[in-house]
Amino acid sequence: MGTPEYAAVSLRRLLATRHRVRAVVTRPDKPRGRGQQVEPGAVKRVAIDAGIEVLDPTKPRDEGFLEHLRSLHADLGVVVAYGRILPRAALDAPRFGCINAHASLLPKLRGAAPIERAILAGMTETGVTIMQMDEGLDEGDILLARATAIPDSMTGAGLREVLAELSAETLVEAVELFAAAAAGRPGSGVAARSDTFEGTRGIALPRTPQDHAAATFAPLLKKAEAAIHWGESARDLWLRVRAFSPSPGAFAFDGATRIKILEACPLDRRHDAAPGTVLGTGERGPLVACGQGVLEVLSLQPEGRRPMTALDYERGLRTTNDASFAAAPRILRDGN
Repeated sequence: MGTPEYAAVSLRRLLATRHRVRAVVTRPDKPRGRGQQVEPGAVKRVAIDAGIEVLDPTKPRDEGFLEHLRSLHADLGVVVAYGRILPRAALDAPRFGCINAHASLLPKLRGAAPIERAILAGMTETGVTIMQMDEGLDEGDILLARATAIPDSMTGAGLREVLAELSAETLVEAVELFAAAAAGRPGSGVAARSDTFEGTRGIALPRTPQDHAAATFAPLLKKAEAAIHWGESARDLWLRVRAFSPSPGAFAFDGATRIKILEACPLDRRHDAAPGTVLGTGERGPLVACGQGVLEVLSLQPEGRRPMTALDYERGLRTTNDASFAAAPRILRDGN
């Protein structure tokens, strides 16, 4: 069960194993891209190419969908970025319930946007967690967890790619644990048993309950959060730029031109200028005064144009004798 490319990475990995994917559950087709053509998500495209049955219910609580799900007689449900809350009836349809691959080290960053939120929070490590699903928001018992570093240079898009691969790898490992337990294979570390854990129905796997008191949350991102406010510290703006790069892109205004800032570097420099003032041009781009420190802009994308280095953008302004290079200080406006 999944929808975007992030989930398609796991589906491709599962299709390469000895296990049989009985069906794919995904969200309905919707308008995508600049042309807003109605197109299927990445998971649906992979499933169609592989000849796998696709279910795309408008409402996962629909009884017709739930009955179809039960009729598949699946052993295990695997959920990766499906994008819908599943009712108990759906979680219980497979023989051993459903597991979810979540893009954080639970109980940290429960919710819809753990990847961007990890960068926004300045975290230096995150990971993926495979949990047994229950009806709570990412509250199920932990089966497996794998950590990975977040380098200073990593953007939201880059971290998404890393976690998609790590999620697929860890998910396959979890599926093998269930298969070994169901078969009761000696030496597997797990075994079939008569007493049951809720949701695993006869499978005993090492599980760790989450510490709910330590939970943090990663709510769905809002477009307004991509707006740059120069009164913030240079470090906080750097984190925002990284988290939202390249899409939707942290943005501000240079005159009437809306610009996405795709790469930047925070500098610990004192100044007495108003936030948003361009203090000059450094080796890699303009130096912009922030509430604390200075942000050096490295690459950007003016509205309606291609991405470019910040130096190329500055050269273009000089070539056209833009009014912002008059004697008055040049001010970049907030992204309001």
